[in-house]
Amino acid sequence: MPRKAAASRATIAETGAIDTTEAMPAQNQEVGRKSARKGSGSLDDLTRTALKAFLIARDAAFNVRDLLTHSSRMAFLAIKECEQELDVIERYLDERLPAAITRVNEARARQLLTSLKCTTDLERIGDLVMSVAMRVQSRTAKMAASDVRQLVEMSAILREMLDLVYRGFVDLDLECARKVLQMDKDIDRVCHGLFQKHLTEHASDNNPSSFDVILMAQALERAGDHTTNLAEDLYSLIEGRSLRHAPKKRAAT
Repeated sequence: MPRKAAASRATIAETGAIDTTEAMPAQNQEVGRKSARKGSGSLDDLTRTALKAFLIARDAAFNVRDLLTHSSRMAFLAIKECEQELDVIERYLDERLPAAITRVNEARARQLLTSLKCTTDLERIGDLVMSVAMRVQSRTAKMAASDVRQLVEMSAILREMLDLVYRGFVDLDLECARKVLQMDKDIDRVCHGLFQKHLTEHASDNNPSSFDVILMAQALERAGDHTTNLAEDLYSLIEGRSLRHAPKKRAAT
């Protein structure tokens, strides 16, 4: 059954953290503008809004299962709504964070910058999941059950990774970041299996279905990479140092 993170969306609306007037009916737009103005000056709104983006991206990944297994129109619409909301959140933070960061100390500035970096990755995850949804929606032929099973497995790993990194940011738990970095290997493993099948075993078939499956697997694998970026941002926030571009250890001689 499609899921749309109703609780998280209700909280966003109540705090006025995001200007969602573009997606609102005309009669509700003025209310939305007033809410946005009310929340625009609060630094806490920025970090709360970034956390809600994790829940929205997680729900997008959750709905991939119903879309793949049942060709659910409701699941497709839920993914589309998630992608649109992530766009709104990224724009909201991008517009408000520069002014906010000038009013805080170094530790708080690091937290705000992390929020912006995270929403950029989450927005990209939304785009990638939406690309999977668009390919599923446009298909006329039925996918092989084995392909569906592996793509569902990838989406389930992605959803769990997003859930873990969300809890890591809420609790400032470094163990969540470590688990996410380890799970990236799982999503890569399934992706490589699909690539091996369709690029090697079916290379001579010239089947458009194989091309679709490869692109969907690649999109989910890239979404997993963006989730590892989130785990690295969590590590950096807690430890005060980045894992990215760290020099490799020299092999023992």
